[in-house]
Amino acid sequence: MKIALIGYGKMGKAIEQIALDRGHEIVLKIDETNLSDFTKENIAKAGVAIEFTGPHTAYENILKLLDLGVPTISGSTGWLDKMDTVQALCNNNNGSFIYASNFSVGVNLFFELNKKLAALMHPHKEYDVALEEIHHTQKRDAPSGTAITLAEGVMETYSEKKTWVNDVQLDSLLPQADELLIVSKRIDPDPGTHTIRYSSEIDDITITHSAHSRQGFALGAVIAAEFLKDKKGIFTMKEVLGL
Repeated sequence: MKIALIGYGKMGKAIEQIALDRGHEIVLKIDETNLSDFTKENIAKAGVAIEFTGPHTAYENILKLLDLGVPTISGSTGWLDKMDTVQALCNNNNGSFIYASNFSVGVNLFFELNKKLAALMHPHKEYDVALEEIHHTQKRDAPSGTAITLAEGVMETYSEKKTWVNDVQLDSLLPQADELLIVSKRIDPDPGTHTIRYSSEIDDITITHSAHSRQGFALGAVIAAEFLKDKKGIFTMKEVLGL
């Protein structure tokens, strides 16, 4: 499989190594130094593109890739308010697209565990629920996309929680009864730790996913690319992993 990497930072380099190890070929690598190479002619060499950039560039990158007709994997966060436009373009162009807030196989299993635990805990009103996420200081957005996905998983059951709120001042925000608190911490060199905690006066129940490196995210992105190649439509990691 021939892959274009849109975004060649730490994540892009991790994806490159895993893709090569799995027998794939990297035919294009785009970063801030060679944006002029992001052309129709160069993209046409690839069977799939993997986009990992940032909240200020991801949306335009995805639109360009879908306009050029290349199956697109995106793991960038911070642009999801424009998801409807991206999905409409993909459908109108008979394209192929997968977005995930986190491509790690372990995290996607954790998403399902989170929903199951929320359903078990919801009848027990003596417990308050809150989330915490920790990332390295170079992460640009807060809360993380993974934390938002986890919060949305909780709110599927906790319908009384109308929205999530983010505290980046570390335990200084008191949420309203209809708000789900996400505390964001930035501590080097943490690649990603996410915790859901149910607290009562008697005890706490906590589930945590701790990433040891970027390798899990990178492997999942390559697995998603292998799944998407030669398919049409919009998919999620649930379909990729058969969850």
